[in-house]
Amino acid sequence: MHYEDTIRKKVEPERIYAHVESSVRRKLEQTFDDRRIAVWGSRNSRPNRAKFDRMQEGDEVLIVEGDTIKLQGLVAAKTVNPALSHELWKNIDSEMTDGWDLVYFIANPREIGLPFTNLCRLLGYEETLRLRGFTAVAAERLEEFYSKYDDLYSILIAIKEGRAVVPVVDKEMIKPAEQSDKAEGSAGGDAGVDDKDDPSDHIKMQWTLLRMGKQAGEKVWAPRNDQSRITAAYRFTEFESTFAAGLDTQVRYVENIDVVWKAEYRIDAAFEIENSTSIYSGLLRFADLTMVAPNSSYPLFIVAPSERKSRVRDQLARPTFKHLRLSEKVRFLSYEKVREIDGFFGDSGQGLSAELINGKAERITV
Repeated sequence: MHYEDTIRKKVEPERIYAHVESSVRRKLEQTFDDRRIAVWGSRNSRPNRAKFDRMQEGDEVLIVEGDTIKLQGLVAAKTVNPALSHELWKNIDSEMTDGWDLVYFIANPREIGLPFTNLCRLLGYEETLRLRGFTAVAAERLEEFYSKYDDLYSILIAIKEGRAVVPVVDKEMIKPAEQSDKAEGSAGGDAGVDDKDDPSDHIKMQWTLLRMGKQAGEKVWAPRNDQSRITAAYRFTEFESTFAAGLDTQVRYVENIDVVWKAEYRIDAAFEIENSTSIYSGLLRFADLTMVAPNSSYPLFIVAPSERKSRVRDQLARPTFKHLRLSEKVRFLSYEKVREIDGFFGDSGQGLSAELINGKAERITV
């Protein structure tokens, strides 16, 4: 019942805000905007409190029932809060003497439905391990896991779908493709503004995708160097203030991608716009990202005029990109298709999503 009420259905923010301090409220507003929030709690016993105190923002959370991993998410904030516990989990008689006062808020809660033994194997535990109550994974096991792998959710889903789990390369050996690389092939900087009154096609498409992202209920990001140009041309200022929240080491490989759609602590879609620049530079950013996060499953798009599709195919056929199987992750989204989708949804955006965009984009076979 509690899982259904406060995890699956989530909780209206105002029910929470009435019982938390202002610092927690600000953090929740920053993370969730006005969306409903998944909340869970544990008994305030001495062993639980020690684990709770070590819990950090961005930590992985798994809810395990019996032999099954039901849900995975990330810690957005926490509070020791009997009043909120009573508000959310009071019993039928509205009386409670022993509440779930160690309350934590879960970003990106996603149901898994995978046998717990799979996690045991990933973390090096005996498969006979059974959890009892609020449990923390040993720090050295987590350190070893993240030295080999990237995103836990993507790995669990890959196992569930029968796909191979790919280890990461040494992140320190990869220098991310910088935003300046794009300008080298742009004959004066396609990402800029052609003149004071006429934004470039690149900036126009960035703004279109950013606006569509907001209509789809996403947080949006563009490289900081581009934000001022977009704001000057379109008075658009609704960029995520800090891209890094909850994303750890992937950030420097993502923050210079032309447009990113985000929700809470996850990336939902990434777009590289190639109007007249080298297709190679956009694919190189996606290649960097694929190497440091090989199990991530969010869609990657090369956005360009339809006549450039053959050029995208030629570049994906390069030996390096073929070795990374980049064509299986990257789809081609033409300018014309973006405008068609934008025109269909108009100002409402109801039903617009990263999944819909992915379905409209083209897979390129090399």
